This record gives sequence, structure tokens and C-alpha cells, in this order.
Amino acid sequence: MAEAHQASSLLCSLSSDGAEVELSSPVWQEIYLSGLRSWKRHLWRVWNDIFTGVAPASPLSWLFLFSAIQLAWFLQLDPSLGLMEKIKELLPAWAGQYHQLQELLAAALFASCLWGALIFTLHVALRLLLSHHGWLLEPHGTMSSPTKTWLALVRIFSGRNPRLFGFQRALPRQPVPTAQESVRKYLESVRPVLGDEAFDRAAALASDFLRLQAPRLQRYLHLKSWCASNYVSDWWEEFVYLRSRGSLMVNSTYYLMVRREAGQWVASVTHDDFLYVTPTPLQAARAGNAVHALLLYRHLLNQQEIPPTLLMGMRPLCSAQYERIFNTTRVPGVEKDYLRHLRDSRHVAVFHRGRFFSVGTHSSSGLLSPRALEQQFQEILDDPSPACPLEEHLAALTAAPRSMWAQVRESVKTHAAAALEAVEGAAFFVSLDSEPAGLTREDPATSLDAYAHALLAGRGHDRWFDKSFTLIAFSNGKLGLSVEHSWADCPVPGHMWEFTLATECFQLGYAADGHCKGTPDPTLPRPERLQWELPEQIHPSISLALRGAKTLSGNVDCHVFPFSHFGKSFIKRCHVSSDSFIQLVLQLAYFRDRGQFCLTYESAMTRLFLEGRTEAVRSCTTEACRFVRAMEDKEKTDQQCLALFRVAVDKHQALLKAAMSGQGIDRHLFALYVMSRFLHMQSPFLTQVQSQQWPLSTSQIPAQQTHLFDFHNYPDYVSSGGGFGPASDQGYGISYIFMGENMITFHISSKKSSIKTDSHRLGQHIENALLDIASLFQAGQHFKCQFRSLGETSGHRRGVLSNKTVDPKGPTTSTNL
Repeated sequence: MAEAHQASSLLCSLSSDGAEVELSSPVWQEIYLSGLRSWKRHLWRVWNDIFTGVAPASPLSWLFLFSAIQLAWFLQLDPSLGLMEKIKELLPAWAGQYHQLQELLAAALFASCLWGALIFTLHVALRLLLSHHGWLLEPHGTMSSPTKTWLALVRIFSGRNPRLFGFQRALPRQPVPTAQESVRKYLESVRPVLGDEAFDRAAALASDFLRLQAPRLQRYLHLKSWCASNYVSDWWEEFVYLRSRGSLMVNSTYYLMVRREAGQWVASVTHDDFLYVTPTPLQAARAGNAVHALLLYRHLLNQQEIPPTLLMGMRPLCSAQYERIFNTTRVPGVEKDYLRHLRDSRHVAVFHRGRFFSVGTHSSSGLLSPRALEQQFQEILDDPSPACPLEEHLAALTAAPRSMWAQVRESVKTHAAAALEAVEGAAFFVSLDSEPAGLTREDPATSLDAYAHALLAGRGHDRWFDKSFTLIAFSNGKLGLSVEHSWADCPVPGHMWEFTLATECFQLGYAADGHCKGTPDPTLPRPERLQWELPEQIHPSISLALRGAKTLSGNVDCHVFPFSHFGKSFIKRCHVSSDSFIQLVLQLAYFRDRGQFCLTYESAMTRLFLEGRTEAVRSCTTEACRFVRAMEDKEKTDQQCLALFRVAVDKHQALLKAAMSGQGIDRHLFALYVMSRFLHMQSPFLTQVQSQQWPLSTSQIPAQQTHLFDFHNYPDYVSSGGGFGPASDQGYGISYIFMGENMITFHISSKKSSIKTDSHRLGQHIENALLDIASLFQAGQHFKCQFRSLGETSGHRRGVLSNKTVDPKGPTTSTNL
């Protein structure tokens, strides 16, 4: 996602004098600090377990064990085999005066030691089990007997109803790949995009690196992996995000849209009379329900009542990123930012027509009801007072370069400390936009693009980009979410967002008049208007930041379009990975758009490991290029193209599984580069690797949580996903989501200043490529799925599908893809 842009700017973030001074600290000190941070988090989780339960056991299990020991002792049995008598001898002298108390203390100490030893043994056993990744390498849809046995053992050692953070101490650490293997995979990945001469130079640099620098760097990296929870994640957060000095807007933000009815997408394609569903057109009511649902999620999060995420229903993922969803702000610094997280916050910061408010979310009896929150937001909407001087465009500073904002922030903090603390200390930020947004029947394509642009960038001064996320409520009742990227990757806020929408729609609901359910509370205090007594000296900085934000916002071209001719159901029946299918579609579409291949960034998660974040899958492979060239060669038959397609899919799946199992290359090479900077080692090879650009940055938005949405009774409610900005000024940012079983939505972004890119043009190429690749599966004339005709065709294979139906199972002679 946006991480590809941040990764591309890594060299810039390390080239300033300040960064050089910071990296002059001893490498031993950096390794020590990494270990110290890890142990602090570990101790916090132990303390947290005392109150919320220890997985796979709980405090009640200790009480049961203690009671069993007492019962055995009462029956004159010694389950401790004499250890309790030894413990009695070690107790203080005063305990001997009270024989009964002495026995209770000895039993409690023995029960605690035994209980702790059992828990430790369970955690070690579970960690060993979770270190196994053989199941990931099995063909999709199959499960061998060893994997079934492994899964049964995982379930046994996981205990019953594990809590959100219950697996954290049992997750394995991310392994450090070998330098030889990472370099080999790197050279293999750049071969399709480099000429012979450039590739030979890269190979020579790689050879020198393996011989001269790699052994020493690997030793230090292994040492760091032993001390820290994750050998790369803390550096990834610091150097890729927090040290980046560019604007957060577009570069380090992504957006999430609301769910929408499937019928409205059909309307946008066929111009039928379907009207799309909005729960209520009342802006304050929609904001009230959404804020209440978000705070319900925070309560469940604090109580660890959210179940941990299980990959394929069997393998737990790391939950560390959930810790900083709420009450978190990215505070700017001259050289680097830092993330400030509060344990609790009982208000939200609200922006409307250039004014800032603080809205309390709790009363003496607990969380405010949705109707009470609606009442608060409506008072803000009805407030006629104008914005104060310098206040209206103040938030544009959060979209400015970080060093500039850090310097101005000190002046803001001096003159308006209370107002700044109210914003930065809020649970999250709420923007009540004065304009409508969302899909309109009159102009569906343009309205969707404008909706995406409003969520990604806004007007440059109506979002506080430093907050972990901003809830955006438009004047017509549409919602959206803008997320800052440094604290977490998309699946985590995506999980929260889907819970919010499901709770808002299916649990809270709305009254017949569109208001939140319940009655207003006349005793509620009015929202607090924040006062910014700012010096006139910062006016030039605000004006400069606003101009920069508007320029950056105006330069982003967003295009959102649904593909409704087929979806995940068809791809599954072709026995093809849906993600691999789309990645090959994107390769074909990009080649038709630009006439060449490029380095492609696909984000893959590494949350199989403790504190894992992401890894890059380099989807532009030699196998993919062969397939694309075959598709553009009219002399190649469909069967020949299909055979190359299968080979390319297998290659992509191998790369994806390697990345997820800790054997990717980009995070390893990144960590080696940072280590080389600490050791003051010059490595032309690592510098070349980190200077690469990603003209095509892609990401699949996570699938919907089926347990939150009642698809049986509400089959039309599906998520429309979200998007992000391009990683390169001459490239594209593409995200995609499978909406239900029969639709795919694409979010494409590019820069208007580039004469080489056009988001709408690429969208047309993607549409063509989807149909062209699907046509490969019509060999044998076994067709059952009817494709809608799109009229005139531009691809040389595309017209084949116009008047035919396609068998989702593909040719009867086809092998498993």
C-alpha cells in the first residue's frame, strides 16, 4: 500500500545530516535498545494477562489447581512429592506460628510454580507448532494427514476461546534468511526489467557484496533477531515511516469506503434505475452511530473480547498492531517523528467549517448513547459561529513536510497548548464535511472518483493527518475513513471498520425518521469549542502548508470502478488463486498501458510471526512476462497461453508463500542496509536495491468478516474496500477487493503531472485483461457463465467473450492451477 511509497523514499530519509548523526550511534547500543523495547512490550503483556487472563490458561485454572492440591493434602496425599515441606522450611519464622497459614502459603507457592511451569510448557509447545509452515506450501484446497495432525495439536494447545493477545507469547520470531538466497532471489526479480548490461552490473555488485560485506552484516542481524521480538519491524517503522520527512497526506495515508449494496454497482454500469442504500441521510445521526460503534470496538479491544485473527481458520496472526488503533497520534519531530499512545481518552476531536470542537464520549454512567452523540454533533452543525483567524486552515500544517510542521508545532503548543492537547489526546478525529459524497446515479463514474479523492486527501486542511485515523461524515450521510499508515497496516483498521459498519447497521440501527434510536438528553453539556490563540507569525507557514497541500491533492488522480462480469466464484472454479489471477491481470494491463514491464510491489503480511508487518512480493516475474508476451502474440493459441498462465500462477504462489513464511527478500535487504549504515559500511549493492522505484504498487484489500455480516438475510451488503496514492510519480497505486462472489472493485491512483500515466486508461486495460484471460478457459466449449458484453473491444483476444458463456470449471482436460 502506501508503504511502497515510503520504502521508495528510504534513501532520502537517511541522507539528511540529522539522520547521519543519529546513525552514528554504536550498533551494540541500537541492538540493546531494540531488545529493551521488546522486553518492555513483553512485560506489559504479562501485566495485562494478570487482569484479562493467560492463554491458553486463565487465573481460574490457578484457583482450580490450588483447590486440587488442598484437597489432596486434606486426604493426606502429597502431590508435591515433598516439595511443599521444603517450601515450609523456607518461609519466614512468623509463618511457623500459624500452622494453617503456613500450609496455605506453601500450597499457594507450589500451585503458582506448577501453574507457571505448565503455562510455560504449553507456550513452548505451541511456539514449536506455530513455527511449522509446511501447511502453507500445500496445494490450495488440499490438506495432508500430517497437516491435519498439526492442526489438531494447535487447537489442543490453544485452549478454549483464546483472547485477542492470547497467542502473542507463543508466536515464533521472524527468521533471518540467508544472504545468498536473498541476493539470488533479488537478481531473479530484476532480470525481467533490466537490460543485459544493467543486469550484469547488478550481478557484479551482488557478488562483491556477498564476498565482502554480507558475512559481517548477517552476524549482527542474527544478534539483533535474538534480542528483539522482530529483527526488522522496529526499524521498518522508524526508518520507513517516522524518519520520512515528506507530507503524510497521500504519501502515508490510505482510505476505506463504506459498504454498499451490490445493486447500486450494477446501476453504475448499466444505468438502470437502482437507487443505492444509505442508512440515513442525516449527517449527525450517521456520525453518532459510527462514533458509538467505534467506541464499542475500543471497549471490546481493551477487554480482549475480540477473537484473534486466524489465517485460513487455523493459524493465529500477530495482534500487536491492535494496541495503537485508538488514542494514538504521530507527533512530528525535526529529524524523526514518534508515536504517542495514551491508555485512554474520553473525547473525540471534531472539525467542521474550519472550527475545532471537543466532544465528550462518556458520562458518569458510561458511554454516551448514539442519540446523545448525535445531539452533540447536531449542535456543532447548527453552530453559526465563524472560524477564528488562522484556525480554519490550521490542520493544513499536518499535511506539510514533517520538519516544517515540527517547528511550527512548538509555537502552536506554546500559545494553544490546551487546544492542541485536546486534538492530539483524542480517541480519534472526526471531520464533519459540508459537502456530499458517494455514488450518484446521474454521474456514477465521476462521483465515485470524487468520493475516493475526498477520502484520500480532502481539501488539504480538513483532516488532522497526524491522528491514527479520521472518521469522515459527509453532509448526505456517507461515511469514510482516512488512516495514517505508520502504526498499522490495512487489515487491522479494516477489521475495525467492518465491525463499525456492521454494528451501525445491524445492531444500532436508526429510527423511522432517520435519527439514532433513543431520546435526546437535555442535561448534556454542549461541545467544547477549542480556542486557538495563535501568533500572527505562523500565518505564512499555514499559507505555505495550505498551498502545498492543495497542490499535492490536486495532482492525485483517483479512479474507482467495479468489474461485475465475474468475480471470485468464477476464479475459484478455475482452480486458480484469486490473488494470482489479478496480479497477472495487472501485469498484462500495465504492459498494454506502457509497452514495458516494471518492478511491481505487492504487499503480503508477515503476521505469522511476532510483531510482523509486511513483505513485498515482486509480482513481475520472468514467468509472468512470458505469459504477457504470449497474450500479445496473435500466433499463440489459447492453450499455449493457458499453459504459460499456469506456470506464472505457480511462480506467484511460491513467491507469496515464501514472503508470508519469512523468506521474502525486501525486508531482509532493508535490514541489511540499515545495519550497514550503523556500521558505516559502504555497499553499492544495497544502495542500488534501496534506490529502486515501484512504478506499480498493488495490494489486495482483506476479505470481509462473514461472522459480522448476515449475508443470508442481507446478501447485497458487501465492502467496497479502499485505496492509496501511487508509490512513484510516474506510476500507479492499485488496490482491489473481491465484493462477494461475483464482483471485483479496483481503486487506481496516479499523478496528473505525469504524462505517462492515466488512471482511467489503465482501468480500461484492466477490464480488457480480465476478460481476455477469462477467455482462455473457454477451450473445449464447456461454458455455463454468461458474460455481459462491453461493446467495442480493444484487446486482440477480448471479443471472444461477447456472446459466449464460460464454464467456471474451465476445460475438462485442465489440470489444477
